Amino acid sequence: MDKSNNKRLAARIISTLFVPPSFTLLLFILFAFTIENTIEKRIALISVTAVFAFILPILLFIYLRKQGKIVDIDATVKEERTFPFLIAIIFYVAGIYLLVKAQVNIITIAFWFCYISNTVFVIIINKYWKISAHMMGAAGPFAAICFVFGINALPFIIILLMIGWARIYLKCHNVYQILAGGTLGFSSTIIQMLIITKMFNA
Repeated sequence: MDKSNNKRLAARIISTLFVPPSFTLLLFILFAFTIENTIEKRIALISVTAVFAFILPILLFIYLRKQGKIVDIDATVKEERTFPFLIAIIFYVAGIYLLVKAQVNIITIAFWFCYISNTVFVIIINKYWKISAHMMGAAGPFAAICFVFGINALPFIIILLMIGWARIYLKCHNVYQILAGGTLGFSSTIIQMLIITKMFNA
């Protein structure tokens, strides 16, 4: 296998491994064991995340692929993205309802809310331009980790750089779409989390 094939394989692995649902599940598992203070809340958070932010979005994508509604694994046609994004919002709304009922930490609620609002932003932008949802899906969790753990989160930048490289190498996005996704995902998430937590802790 030559170098170009090795790079392509590496890019494909990174792109597949770090799809937004995977990041979501990993981060909320981290939150479950660091900021939630009871077993019941931890179980509720992990269960809700696994179902509404991981399993259902992935099953939806698989179904749409089999139906021919999404032409390739990278969803390169931006017009095909709107419907799954809209359904994802329904999943996220159901999830936040259950998390509020479970009385999980406000930081958890704030970050979960960002999935609803950020997906709305992507739908609006996607009508005109194909911003990188992969980078938004990585930069948002990075912002949440920074919010909770501060400077200790900085090593996670490496993962963002890997994702950005992979998406560009696979020709799914250009540099501007990657930068826009990363910038919007991070700034939108950190601002919303600051506002929401301040409102409820005032």
